[in-house]
Amino acid sequence: MTVSEETRRKSVAKRAAPAKKKAPRNAAPPQPAAAAPPQPAAPPPADKPPAKPADAGKSSNIPNFQRMADNFAVAMEHGGKAIAAMIRPVEEGHAKPTVAEDLTEALKTFGRVAEFWLSDPKRALEAQTSISSDLMGLWSNTLLRLSGEAREPFVPTDPRDKRFAAPDWADNPYFDFLRQAYQIGDRWASHMVEDAELDKVTHDRASFYLRQLSGALSPSNFLLTNPELLRTTWSAEAENLARGMKMLAEDIEAGGGNLKIRQTNNDQFVLGVNMATTPGKVVFRNDLIELLQYAPTTEQVYRRPLLIVPPWINKFYILDLNPSKSFIRWAVSQGLTLFCVSWVNPGAKHADKDFHSYMTEGIFAALEQIEKITGERQVSSIGYCVGGTLTAATLAYMAAKGDDRIAAATFFTTQVDFSDPGDLKIFADEDRIKNIESEMQLSGYLDSSSMANTFNMLRPNEMIWSYVVNNYLKGVEPMAFDLLAWNSDSTRMPRANHSFYLRNCYLNNQLARKKMKLGDVTLDLGKVTIPVYNLAAKEDHIAPARSVFNGAKLFGGEMRYVLGGSGHIAGVVNPPGPKPKYQYWTGPRPSGTYEAWVAKAEEHPGSWWPDWLKWIDAQAPEKVPAREPGGGKVKILGDAPGDYVREKS
Repeated sequence: MTVSEETRRKSVAKRAAPAKKKAPRNAAPPQPAAAAPPQPAAPPPADKPPAKPADAGKSSNIPNFQRMADNFAVAMEHGGKAIAAMIRPVEEGHAKPTVAEDLTEALKTFGRVAEFWLSDPKRALEAQTSISSDLMGLWSNTLLRLSGEAREPFVPTDPRDKRFAAPDWADNPYFDFLRQAYQIGDRWASHMVEDAELDKVTHDRASFYLRQLSGALSPSNFLLTNPELLRTTWSAEAENLARGMKMLAEDIEAGGGNLKIRQTNNDQFVLGVNMATTPGKVVFRNDLIELLQYAPTTEQVYRRPLLIVPPWINKFYILDLNPSKSFIRWAVSQGLTLFCVSWVNPGAKHADKDFHSYMTEGIFAALEQIEKITGERQVSSIGYCVGGTLTAATLAYMAAKGDDRIAAATFFTTQVDFSDPGDLKIFADEDRIKNIESEMQLSGYLDSSSMANTFNMLRPNEMIWSYVVNNYLKGVEPMAFDLLAWNSDSTRMPRANHSFYLRNCYLNNQLARKKMKLGDVTLDLGKVTIPVYNLAAKEDHIAPARSVFNGAKLFGGEMRYVLGGSGHIAGVVNPPGPKPKYQYWTGPRPSGTYEAWVAKAEEHPGSWWPDWLKWIDAQAPEKVPAREPGGGKVKILGDAPGDYVREKS
């Protein structure tokens, strides 16, 4: 799971930009207040930049060069700490370096692209002529601008590209030349990949690697080629770099040698205080889960309880972020007796916990406790993302065993057919899975930063380089934002479970092909005949709506496929209100193509939550007096959100 581009833009917009000093136009630069001392003082400790002199607040275009030098020294010292933090886990044998393997794979893929163009002299000439003519046009345009002639840029500025939004990019011909040359090269390289006749796997890899390379090489990412960074560094006397390198060293240390980019100020959020605040109790705990039961807010509740199975890649409280965005709080207010699984953040001792373990010690253990507490054998369930994939596999297992304890199921942005799973497929070929398994062999789990970086790489400009520039070069601490605080609270994944998931789902698509085995059962989703409410999100790049649509065809019972607006998170967390943010679409049971279904679907304004509640009510409308957590049948182990969710990676 990950955060949408829109969310990232909101967060970046909140950040406080460094103050810029501006002298009156045509005014001569004033002289420094005092000459530098003959013997400069020693630089301050590396944990903080030098204190500003008393006259630092005066308007001046000339910085204090001694202070600037000191700040550069502090920045370099923190840069050394960052490098040391990066290589320490490898030296100590706690991590395996993968950069060489990634570069080898990228070069091999780009080699296939080059082979296509160079194998035919006519194609090679076409490719060379294409970029040469554009660069010559840019050079001619720039020379005319430098000679004083008013000219529109050869490559127009894209107002959607926030990397080049600062006025200096357009006003200064030198920086505008860099911007245009970069975009010409990026456009040409994209053309080379898109027009090359490649198999789908190679094409997707080439597109992915090109996005990484293009994002990394943008002139906006470097101090000397970004006018905004130069202006900030000059006016701040390089204090921005000292702050930024300190944050970089801290973030690499926090990631155990990998860069764990800070996207928000996590200090402002406390679980149970201003996040995950819906009242409830921990009513069960084992080695893998805590089971939470939420306190009722209505006099009567639906007889049939509801069990939520969240993903273990992130923590469950995305569904209980704050009172205004909480699906859990809203569902309780509608009269549902709601139970939610909170997965353990696994360590080395959980290395052998596999998909079967997550089914038996997770879902089955929860079902047993729900029956003990409420007296109800049957429940409705919700599975979110990989939690939904586990739920679907469990339903197929239960169907084979004649187990009817889950009577109706809901899936939030869940894939069961991985034939076209989107960008994440890039990370799931045989060689990459072997590398991941080798990495997990050392610790018994996949570190949280590895998965977080994987999701960030799907949108490198928005989720990596914007933060590199703002955090580590501008030296701006991110603002507090609850959704990004949840996003950064990532989890580890046990070796056996993650290996099974990658191989059986992404690599071999075993569940859709009726070849996945759990225990002694070969799973067949066609035998799942209970009613299903299947929510996809239109802009989801983790569980693409088309993939969810194709998977919906595999179930054997009643299917309501609903398409929400926005992406993997916002498409789900879209509460009702007077000013609805996103819409949703409904239509017939999935058949044919996704595009044909969308063309005929009926659009509805606002949240899909009430539509889901109407569906839930139709499955089991009977109500009973409200139930308190535990029902006096089990020992209460603590208050929600529990202990497992507080374990940091």
